[in-house]
Amino acid sequence: MSDIKQQIFQELTALEEAASCLRGAAVVAGRQTDLEVAILNEQVKSLRDKNKRATDMIDKSLSILKKLQ
Repeated sequence: MSDIKQQIFQELTALEEAASCLRGAAVVAGRQTDLEVAILNEQVKSLRDKNKRATDMIDKSLSILKKLQ
């Protein structure tokens, strides 16, 4: 009977350790995902700014071309 209790406690300890590792992995994955989202947001913002500047330059170029005609 004592051996069975000991085995149960060992298995519970192993299960608790596995759950702790999984919790840690979930926290790390969440932080990594947050970082990836922040990086992507910055990239999108940069691309939008570049797109706006390119559109402004195209509009200015078209205006100059119209004046030259």
